[in-house]
Amino acid sequence: MEQRAGQGVSMSQIAKAAGVSRQALYLHFDSRIELMVATIRYVDEVKELNQRLKLFQQASGGIELLDACIDVWGNYIPEIYGIAKAMINTMDTDEASATAWNSCMSGLRDMCVQIITALQDEGKLVDNWSADEAVAIFWTMISVNNWQQLTIECGWSNAQYIRHMKLLLRRTFVLPDATA
Repeated sequence: MEQRAGQGVSMSQIAKAAGVSRQALYLHFDSRIELMVATIRYVDEVKELNQRLKLFQQASGGIELLDACIDVWGNYIPEIYGIAKAMINTMDTDEASATAWNSCMSGLRDMCVQIITALQDEGKLVDNWSADEAVAIFWTMISVNNWQQLTIECGWSNAQYIRHMKLLLRRTFVLPDATA
């Protein structure tokens, strides 16, 4: 799927690439949706996402959560970019890709909610944002497509992406006189 950017990958092709029969694949997964969700979970497990998320879980306060989110997500995107791009490319025409990717992105959105809620509770959220607006903008700003635009198309290093995204998000959402 990653090699073909998600285009036209059938259960038969996946089974062949895995060296199993299509029937064997269906014994484990009732649908392509289940297979795609399992694929994302497998990649997250292999890439030790839960271990990485400890940085976010151990953060205290909105600003620290913001920085931890960008450290975790910004360093994770390059490792999952191939599969992410494949799913993004096929979301409009492939229900399985859309379901799997949306499931993954809802977890990222939940992190954004946690950050914005913390900033708001601490009185550090810039006044011109409602919580819902701030979450929507935050989530959009850290999308894979924006990472692609900045790193691949604009030539930024991943370190530049992380540094500038933290700065941009702080300036966008955190009151100027708030301290970390």
